[in-house]
Amino acid sequence: MAEKITRRSFIKKTTVGTLGTIATAYGGYYYAHDVEPFWLKTISNNIKSHRIPTEFNDFKIVQFTDTHIGFQYRNKDLKKLINAIQNQQPDLIVFTGDLTDDPSLVSNDKFEEIVHELSRLEAPYGKYWIYGNHDHGGYGTNTILDVMNQSGFSLLMNETEQITVDEQHINLSGLDDILLGNPSLEGLVSHDEASFNILLCHEPDYADEVVDYPFDLQLSGHSHGGQVQIPFYGYVVTPTLGQKYVEGKHTLGNRPLQLFTSRGVGTTRLPFRFLCRPEINVFTLISESI
Repeated sequence: MAEKITRRSFIKKTTVGTLGTIATAYGGYYYAHDVEPFWLKTISNNIKSHRIPTEFNDFKIVQFTDTHIGFQYRNKDLKKLINAIQNQQPDLIVFTGDLTDDPSLVSNDKFEEIVHELSRLEAPYGKYWIYGNHDHGGYGTNTILDVMNQSGFSLLMNETEQITVDEQHINLSGLDDILLGNPSLEGLVSHDEASFNILLCHEPDYADEVVDYPFDLQLSGHSHGGQVQIPFYGYVVTPTLGQKYVEGKHTLGNRPLQLFTSRGVGTTRLPFRFLCRPEINVFTLISESI
């Protein structure tokens, strides 16, 4: 015999169901807003190539990108990030753009704190950076340049730096931002096609242009890995030139070009991350000549 549903039991079940729905929604909001955006992880990849000199075997490069300080990411979170990078004991550190979300909204005191934290990063073969679109935005071009200079970072703006170990070298190049800068690939490594050539480029989808040049590795950010990933739907936040190669490794062309798109550290547009934890990226070079 079916149980008779009284008005009292109906109200009780409805109330429990409603409260359960509210709790689930609040729990999801809390996780996506207050937990996952600050749950940093480290992604490690070995980069193998016959062009990597044996002197660079086990050479470690740490990439961080898209901190977007001032939107949701705070200076106290930056301190934890710096500690995580230093714990990797990198040989070389690269930052691939978008230090703040809007440079015009960051106070001088906050910038001083940022300089203090970034200055703690140490790597025997240097610290390099490139502009992202948010660095040029908000009239921030010169402000961000000054902050990074004070922090001991060297700008690669359509330039190539030769990294040398025991008289052998690899090339590290950097492009100005594709969307708001004046990028130029011409002449960066055309004179040194036999070497292992790395490119820092904020927007990952520009790899479709880069593949025509003699680069072996492209490190990018910009896309935030979609920032929010919905099962059976996909990526929610996909900015221009960050829609094709949204995250992870992609192999292009015949050389080949290995593209790695980092999910980055901070958030933009929406103060949430879901199924898309922030990350730093560690690349260990492996010489196939050994």
